[in-house]
Amino acid sequence: MSVVEVPYNDFPQQYRQEREALVGAVEDVMARGDFVLGRSVAEFEERFAKLCGVLYAIGVGSGTDALILALRLLDIGPGDEVITVSNSWISTVSSIVLVGATPVFVDVADDMNIDPDRIEDAVTERTKAVLPVHLTGRPAKMDRLQRIADQHGLYVIEDAAQAVGATYRGRKIGSIGDLACFSVHPLKNLNACGDGGIVTCNNGESAERCRLLRNHGLVDRDHVRFWGYCTRLDSIQAEILTRRLDHLASIEESRRQTAEFYNRELDDVVTTPGTEPCEGHVYHTYVIQTDRRDELQAYLSERGISAKVHYPIPVHLQEAASSLGYGVGSLPNTERLCGRILTLPVNQFLSDDQKHHVVDSVRSFFD
Repeated sequence: MSVVEVPYNDFPQQYRQEREALVGAVEDVMARGDFVLGRSVAEFEERFAKLCGVLYAIGVGSGTDALILALRLLDIGPGDEVITVSNSWISTVSSIVLVGATPVFVDVADDMNIDPDRIEDAVTERTKAVLPVHLTGRPAKMDRLQRIADQHGLYVIEDAAQAVGATYRGRKIGSIGDLACFSVHPLKNLNACGDGGIVTCNNGESAERCRLLRNHGLVDRDHVRFWGYCTRLDSIQAEILTRRLDHLASIEESRRQTAEFYNRELDDVVTTPGTEPCEGHVYHTYVIQTDRRDELQAYLSERGISAKVHYPIPVHLQEAASSLGYGVGSLPNTERLCGRILTLPVNQFLSDDQKHHVVDSVRSFFD
């Protein structure tokens, strides 16, 4: 029996569909010769700001760099604490550590996002900010979180790396906190052909400082206002991203339709990712839950389906985090979820046959 292959992502197919536009993007930048912070970057930043409903978007070298710059912009450093979660990509936490601050972990709710009910107990006199993650493209409970932050005078930095285009109660993710940080890594819904990141905000002073901070602190070619980084969004990547913005809405709709199909067909055999009416989920990933996760992943692999785990080991249990003082049992719901989650392919290039193969395979595993 022939196996229907279902890749987690399909970059070759994306290239085949976009080849003319991608070649044109490279040629346009090469012809102008403005490789560093040129016209393409400015145009992409303007369009991305409009997408997020903010005044300013600043392109940087990666989503990780966006987080580091956001923390620096708020003068967060040694002696400060930042409340965040452990079930995220390592950058959420490493950025806090790399500016000299201390990450303080709180547990997550069953939606895998930060549990607002846990935040207040974690606030101390050293707490400077809360850093929620919109994991999988599903927005965190920003209204409750923002109220707590306001009550305690804390900054809110949104880790929106997985949530380009998502909304919460009608507001665009990236426009709610003091600052937000995005990634355009190749795996993201809006993806570059390499690394890239964006910081968004509505504060003009923060935006100007971010522009300087990403470019050595240079006011102009010969004058440095303060020590900065070299983390600039590449002009070719910016040109590619601008062209891909035209297709973002259709990508999101495709992923939503696939997610709805999976929900309907799998809800009785696994825990599917429900959403609330106020949440505009963009399904960067589609994550199910089962106590037989490892067995199911192996079974799907045998049937040509590439299923992933995001993420099997929470950050507080990583070797790098050993000095932070957390151990097994510190975050029980986080640890429970990390042992149950499995990401099914949801990319916009899946055919109906591939989607049905995923559903049929998951169901047959439990028969």
